[in-house]
Amino acid sequence: MQDRWTDDGARAARERWASAGDDLALRTYTARLIGSEPALVLHGGGNTSVKTVRQGLFGEALEVVCVKGSGWDLAAVEPTAHPAVRLDALRRLRGLDTLSDEDMVNAIRTNQLEAEAPTPSIESLLHAFLPHRFVDHSHADAICGLTNRVAGAEAVRAALGDTVAIVPYVKAGFDLAKLAADVYDANPDVEGLVLLHHGLFTFGATAKESYQRHIALVNRAVAWLAARRPPPLPPGVDGRARAVSVLPELRGALGRWILHWRTSDEIQAWVADPRLAERVATGPLTPDHTIRTKPWAAVVQGEVEPAIQAFREHYRAYFSRNAGPAHRRLDDTPRVVWVAGAGLFGVGKTAKEASAAADIAEHTHRTKVGMDASHQPLSDSLLFEMEYWSLEQAKLAKATEPVLARRVALITGAAGAIGTGIAHALHDAGAHVVLTDLEPPPTLGPRSLSLRMDVTDAASVDAAFTAATLHFGGVDLVVANAGIAAGGSLATLDEATFRRVAEVNLHGTFLTLRAAARWLGPPGLGGQVVVISTKNVFEPGAEFGAYSASKAAAHQLARVAALELAKDGIRVNLVSPDAVFAEGEVPSGLWATVGPARAAARGVELAALPELYRQKNLLKATVTGRHVGNAVVFLASEATPTTGAVIPVDGGLPGAFPR
Repeated sequence: MQDRWTDDGARAARERWASAGDDLALRTYTARLIGSEPALVLHGGGNTSVKTVRQGLFGEALEVVCVKGSGWDLAAVEPTAHPAVRLDALRRLRGLDTLSDEDMVNAIRTNQLEAEAPTPSIESLLHAFLPHRFVDHSHADAICGLTNRVAGAEAVRAALGDTVAIVPYVKAGFDLAKLAADVYDANPDVEGLVLLHHGLFTFGATAKESYQRHIALVNRAVAWLAARRPPPLPPGVDGRARAVSVLPELRGALGRWILHWRTSDEIQAWVADPRLAERVATGPLTPDHTIRTKPWAAVVQGEVEPAIQAFREHYRAYFSRNAGPAHRRLDDTPRVVWVAGAGLFGVGKTAKEASAAADIAEHTHRTKVGMDASHQPLSDSLLFEMEYWSLEQAKLAKATEPVLARRVALITGAAGAIGTGIAHALHDAGAHVVLTDLEPPPTLGPRSLSLRMDVTDAASVDAAFTAATLHFGGVDLVVANAGIAAGGSLATLDEATFRRVAEVNLHGTFLTLRAAARWLGPPGLGGQVVVISTKNVFEPGAEFGAYSASKAAAHQLARVAALELAKDGIRVNLVSPDAVFAEGEVPSGLWATVGPARAAARGVELAALPELYRQKNLLKATVTGRHVGNAVVFLASEATPTTGAVIPVDGGLPGAFPR
């Protein structure tokens, strides 16, 4: 592992964060260096601190410890992510015999200098009890590779010598802080503490000293392990085809969760390894990971459903063995699934959670494979203590999910005004959105995926559904929105134009519905299809025959789909908008095409056309793409047992009332 400290980098940090002072500027600099190394910290793991002086309200000098706030990623911390806590108040706590986690957090929070600052790490007391100015903590893979093996303490001593002191495993919090401080006091010349089944603490008088000690100790652990690494496993097969075929079945067995598929030559070798199940069963490298991965993973080496059911039964038995009266059982869904021939799957409520679970699983398994001796796991009771930690239970009790959480929505024609409104409405409601179009729009963040898709090309449609499934695990909602328009009377309309409009609006809807029937059905979870129709189905306009006829035919296809797909729990509904000229800054492509002719036919300027249409509806409403999106969200929420319905989004047009 490279020592990435540079004097130029430190100078730049001082300049960038000058207002925070040198101590916090350099603390932030080296915290980011540690956080940018996945082999040191993953997804919130690890924390850093600095002891410094702040000025109080009355000008007095206050000794404080600034500890990384809970929930912050070390790779992206800012100086404000190390909230200041009165050091003397925390150090007084060491004199107590016992202190509950809740009382500890309360003591930390009530001694912060800024009430609105983030809550400092649960390991704040350990940072405070150590005398050093700078303290760095990580869950380095290599350190865990030493401490998690049989005779882990002996391995630490062989690899790192007397430069570190060893702390037996105790759950993070007050008891660990006291024990670690006692171990240090008995070994004041060490450069770090190795916490068995946990990680590494280093310290120093300067940010540079503590950071470089950390890197040096980790590199010594890496070298010791490398000298004992077993031969590499033989390569596995390409897992893509198996992943595509197994994902619907896997998501059906798991329920409506987001899945993150991961593959590589190394991962395929692991899932082909006869020792896969044995290695997985030994649990995490550090109990902290149980919150993201549960104590172990599921392994599918044959049929999917029995393997997932076996995991659930194993998990329930684990809960029954360890639970007390106050414990509320968490869900029994695995967060990591290894599938022979396919690869690694992370499972989560969001794509971010699923990816994090896969990251941890990959690092964990690589470390286990690199051990020359068997992994020595912690007991079930200790893993349970962390997974069912009272502070985490309290967080879960307060958590609520958005109405469309864990749903994956694929939208055709997502780059236009209506598609944009639908995408934003679904995303805001918690859905993961797949944005497809001939020129795909920008993504909306980690819960979105942007793909090129031509609804008139069956191969393109299938490729988009495949990509969505591999990226998020499946598709729950399909919004058939892509469409084009052309004006002209029946007497003058040319065949090529008519065919092109029908190809997109009718044939494109057919291919989208067919794909929805194939991709939504297999998991047994049901699903939703929403076809974006138009008021022209009920109230056609002159010189608009190609559009009106093709949309009417697509409307009828949706009604047939509602009849056919209900047996699979798939609801098919329609939204019928009118006069959507824009969504924010995104103009309607349809009106860009037909607007000039419609304005000319009505004897008004093009710019006056939106107002003309607004005045036509009963509510005198300006209809936007977001309004259409809100209707889609309502249907997707399954608030009512509805299929085969039409929701007008037009401000009220009596001639277009559905009948």
